[in-house]
Amino acid sequence: MTSTINKAEIQKFSKLADEWWNPKGKFKPLHMFNPIRIDYITKKIKQHYIISNKGNNFLSGLEILDIGCGGGLISEPMARLGASVTGIDASKKNIEIAKIHSKKNNLNINYKNISPEKLLEKERYDIILNLEIVEHVNDVNLYLKSCYSLLKKGGIMFTATLNRSFTSYIKAIIGAEYILRWLPVGTHDWNKFLKPEELEKILNNKEFITEDVKGFNYNLILNKWKLSDDLSVNYVICSRKN
Repeated sequence: MTSTINKAEIQKFSKLADEWWNPKGKFKPLHMFNPIRIDYITKKIKQHYIISNKGNNFLSGLEILDIGCGGGLISEPMARLGASVTGIDASKKNIEIAKIHSKKNNLNINYKNISPEKLLEKERYDIILNLEIVEHVNDVNLYLKSCYSLLKKGGIMFTATLNRSFTSYIKAIIGAEYILRWLPVGTHDWNKFLKPEELEKILNNKEFITEDVKGFNYNLILNKWKLSDDLSVNYVICSRKN
């Protein structure tokens, strides 16, 4: 069977695994980015599942699959909000770091060192999180086909990635990797980025229905991320299983 695993990408991130929970380390951009991602995701989940509960466990009863979970930067907040979370990653070292950190924080998260096409469950999850992962996989079509089979009917999926634009090359490659040194040089391959219309077409061909498309923009002066209609660099597509 064809695999979605890109071994070079896995090795790259495995070398950085010890840095996942250091807010000033190699994954500093993700720590800065996380609050706006979580805010967007939780608001959309509330709207989709008509959740009015404002308590700390308003995701209780929902099953979430976090693909390419890394050290658990998104898995842990979702678990704290009451969701039943499964986090998977093709890097064994990432999963080991994630397990240790969640155990220290008394969080019950089901972490697995596996790729989505190898998961045996079908139509199990209410929500799938694909955050900054499609630009690193080997076969995007197989990857999203696997996601479709793992999502419950009517369930929603968040696919966040980078646009293949001139602006993204300047900001995400030249700026983030070479000038600001937020990320190690070579973290991203601009040629693997997908334009929003390209990703949306693949999703629609897999029978996902687009619910929302938004951009995430960073203000260098304010040192803050915000939600935007500008999709030129970072963007997210919220889609529903038909």
